[in-house]
Amino acid sequence: MPKTMKAAVFVRPGRIELREKRVPEVGPLDALLRITTTTICGTDVHILKGEYPVAEGLTIGHEPVGVIERLGGAVKGYREGQRVIAGAITPSGHSNACLCGFCSQDGAGTAHGWKPLGGWKFGNTIDGCQADYVLVPDAMANLAPVPEGLTDEQVLMCPDIMSTGFGGAESGHIRIGDTVAVFAQGPIGLCATGGARLMGATTIIAVDRVPERLEMARRLGADHVVDFSQENPVEAIRRITGGRGVDVAIEALGTQGTFEAALRVLRPGGTLSSLGVYSSDLRIPLDAFAAGLGDHRIITTLCPGGKERMRRLMEVIAGGRLDLKPLVTHRFPLDRIEEAYDLFSHQRDGVLKVAITP
Repeated sequence: MPKTMKAAVFVRPGRIELREKRVPEVGPLDALLRITTTTICGTDVHILKGEYPVAEGLTIGHEPVGVIERLGGAVKGYREGQRVIAGAITPSGHSNACLCGFCSQDGAGTAHGWKPLGGWKFGNTIDGCQADYVLVPDAMANLAPVPEGLTDEQVLMCPDIMSTGFGGAESGHIRIGDTVAVFAQGPIGLCATGGARLMGATTIIAVDRVPERLEMARRLGADHVVDFSQENPVEAIRRITGGRGVDVAIEALGTQGTFEAALRVLRPGGTLSSLGVYSSDLRIPLDAFAAGLGDHRIITTLCPGGKERMRRLMEVIAGGRLDLKPLVTHRFPLDRIEEAYDLFSHQRDGVLKVAITP
């Protein structure tokens, strides 16, 4: 077992670089994973740009696929050498937030006040998984064995992208026969499109401007695509719905423009399900909000985590209900992760997701 490893660490805004770090020590409830595949998330780009603050020297990344290298003495039900994933959100299972049914917010409440995103620890409050190894806390609540026959790239979206996108569809309470608009067809938006189809939506409208993403949206279940660089998406959606509006609008980009457009296409009593990570305050336009009298519902979702969530998502993949492997468009070794960040953050070469392999 080596004493040191390579890891992508946050240095300062605009700089993430590969460095040598010590391999983590394993506590009683922990598991040490040897990473076999991971990826870069849009949230990591927010960190890179300094839009979301993390500590200098923190290892970034929150989407691990790997093999159990070492288990804490109190961990039961797993074995070393087992292929597993862990969610981007790693709840303890026994916090107040978990017992209230909001595992994603685990650790948010403290004696000094309330801090959101408490369940998101990897690459946020503890070292993440863009490295040779990652330490998984509360292993028995978070490790999910990978079913036989599934590859790393087939399950790579489960820890965050798939869980978040599906979460947006689930939080919107989509029903059979619903009309749904999904604003932005990046990896999360594409998973929201696929999730909306699985939940029973019969008219799905995907909004983006990148032809390859709009084509991928069709493959994952979109019935209509709207190129917002060619036409006003609000007007287009009103035309497609005959003026009725949509039952659920999913916002998957995190900008004022997409949030406002999602609100404007809702039918009275419709739901805006927000998945975006916003970098500044949002404004709610008076007319679109019907002065607060439109019976609208606005709900946010932080990626659901925990081993049961991961098991369910991998069952969707194993059952052939959704194929997300085509979302992996580029592949880099960990040694070239700085190059991968440059490609992904500038959205060049039709990139959707990058597979990183130590």
